[in-house]
This record gives sequence, C-alpha cells and structure tokens, in this order.
Amino acid sequence: MSGKSIALITGVTGQDGSYLSDLLLAKGYEVHGIVRRTSNLLRSRVEHLRNDPAIYGQRFFLHYGDLSDATTLRRIFRKVRPSEVYHLAGQSHVGLSFEIPESTCEEVAMASLRLFEICRDEPQPVRIYHASSSEVFGDAETAPQHEGTPFRPTSPYGCAKAFATQVAHVYRETYGMFLCNGMAYNHESPRRGENFVTRKITRQVALIKLGRASELVLGNVESRRDWGHAQDYVEAMWLMLQHASAGDYVLATGESHSVLDFARAAFAVVDLSADDFLRHDTALDRRSEPARLVGDATKIRNVLGWVPQRRFHDLVREMVLADLALLESSTL
Repeated sequence: MSGKSIALITGVTGQDGSYLSDLLLAKGYEVHGIVRRTSNLLRSRVEHLRNDPAIYGQRFFLHYGDLSDATTLRRIFRKVRPSEVYHLAGQSHVGLSFEIPESTCEEVAMASLRLFEICRDEPQPVRIYHASSSEVFGDAETAPQHEGTPFRPTSPYGCAKAFATQVAHVYRETYGMFLCNGMAYNHESPRRGENFVTRKITRQVALIKLGRASELVLGNVESRRDWGHAQDYVEAMWLMLQHASAGDYVLATGESHSVLDFARAAFAVVDLSADDFLRHDTALDRRSEPARLVGDATKIRNVLGWVPQRRFHDLVREMVLADLALLESSTL
C-alpha cells in the first residue's frame, strides 16, 4: 500500500482494540476508534493513549458511533477515509449470548453485514479485518481445527460469528473486497474483562493471596481451550492486511489446556495449591459445551510467518501478577 496509513477500529476500547491501537501507533499509523456514547467517560484500556497529548488528537482519535446506526457510521467513514478497517466490536461473551441471543446476533451478525456494505461503498478500496472466532467450529468432529473445518457452532454467539464469517467470504468473492477472517482462538491478557473465566481466575487468586477472599468458584473445570496472548493475536491481524491477497486464517497456539490447568497455574504463581481453594458450582456450567477446541495455525505460519511468541504459563503469570499489582494499589 502507498500513502498515509489510516486505520479505523471498531471495539477500540476492548482488549484487542487497545493492544491493536498500541501496535499501529508504534508503526506510524493514524488510528481512529469508534466508541459508544455513555455516561462513563473512563475507558481504562486506552486511557494511556487519551492522556498522552502527543498522541491523542494528533494520531489517535475517538468517534462516537454505534454499529446499529449506519448513518453515523457512514459519516465517520467519510471523515476518516481509512485505508484499513479492523472490525473487532460486538458482544463477545459466549455464555452471555444464551441470555441475550437477539442482541448478540444483532451486534455480531447484522452489524458486520452493515459494516461490510459501508466498506463496499467506499470510493477507495479498504482492507478489512473481521474478527471471527474459534466458536464457529463448536462441536467439531476433528481436532485440531483448520480453515477448512466445517462450522458447527454450539452457542448463539458462535452462530452469529459463523454468519458474519460466511458473509465476509461472500463479499470477498462477489465484490472483490479485501476482506479477511481471523478465526481466533481464546486469547487473554491483563486487559481481559473480569467476566471472562481466565480473568476471574487470576483476579480471585490475587484476592486469595492478599487474604481478601477464601475460595475460587468455577463451573466445569474440565473444559479445554487453546489459550494465547492478545498481543500476539493483534500482530496477526495486522499481518493479514499487509499481505498481497485477502484470505481466512486460524489464529491459535495449537496447545490445549483445561480450565483446571489454568487455575492450577495461576495458584502456582503465588505458591498456593488450587485444590485448597477450588469449589465447583453447577449453576456456572455452560448449557452447551463445544468439543475440544484447539487450532491448527499452519496456514498463517506458512503464508505470513506468524508464530505466537508468548507461552501459556507466561501468560498466566503475567495476568496474576498484574491483578496482584492492581489490587495492592487499590483501597477497595
């Protein structure tokens, strides 16, 4: 690509959006993010960028918008004229999608279609990254899963992502759009939301270590996932849009660990035994649990040279230590 690199990120205040903003700014991009208007103006994951006068309003900009409001989105596109779009926004909690299935499908499926239509109407071609998910594979018959593995989602979230992923493929083939699907497996970090099981574990372990809690209550601890680090995954997102042609890629470590593995690793960081504090609550078990989800990232390794740099135990250690530091500095 030639000329100025301007990126537009939906979901900029989320875990991936904030790390992606850091990455793109370090590469010299002008970065624009779409945020919802709320009464709470504190956006913790990007506060370090908003508080830097050399960056905010100079190379990093936030725009009020909503993925359900096509008129406002078109105005933002007309003002920003991005060369790259990273579509990361949408309700992303799998368990919650059973409680709010309609809004999940609206935010994940229809919002993606709406965004692709806006990009299709842009006067200059736009390169688009769509954040798909390993949840599209769901109850997969084979493991590990690759780009050709059939979709068999087991949640409303997975169904919505499968729709958006298929639509992205249709738009790429029909209209010649540069549209990539990143079928990302679970990726975590200290910036992960506290309603996700990994962050729930690391925060509770930190509270137990500090004497502020006495147990860790979890659902099915035998559930297995392919866990990587969000910073590695946003690097993959960027690489996908720098390639000569658009395609779909599985983003994964290729390693499978159970929730119990994660909990034990977290307690080990603070020299405690998980067996002394773990308690199972059947009410927290997911209604429909996917089969063994573990990804085969051979394609992205061979085509783009992407290999995850951070290992499972390093990720867990980083998250526990970050929560310890956060809680120790808190008066709560």
